[in-house]
Amino acid sequence: MVENDYIMRLTHEMVRTWLKLLFGIDEVKEEEIIFEQKDSGDLYRRLRLMVQDGKINEAENQLYDDLDSRERKPEDLKAALFFYDYVNGKNDEFLEDNGYSREEIREGICNVMRQYGYGELADTWADEW
Repeated sequence: MVENDYIMRLTHEMVRTWLKLLFGIDEVKEEEIIFEQKDSGDLYRRLRLMVQDGKINEAENQLYDDLDSRERKPEDLKAALFFYDYVNGKNDEFLEDNGYSREEIREGICNVMRQYGYGELADTWADEW
């Protein structure tokens, strides 16, 4: 339990650090998240609703389908990071009940960071686990 809390906080802080470095975004509340491109914002909102319904794996699959089907835009990376941060905020029981884990969150973050050319950053963080 304590270890998972630590991992949860570490993941949240790392995502927030990357959002600050890459997008100039400080800590924001959910209702303050703004996307410059409508389709990226729509993607994020759609994924959140799926997670709320307990469809985390389906949401992650949808994320990758969308990322693979369109031109790489920084706003989509931002949506992916916010998505994983949102999932990371769920408690262990919710994740377990819906067939997802903190390890999958870490792997997902690393995968999207690699897709957008930030693999070294992701690998450095992942090596700390």
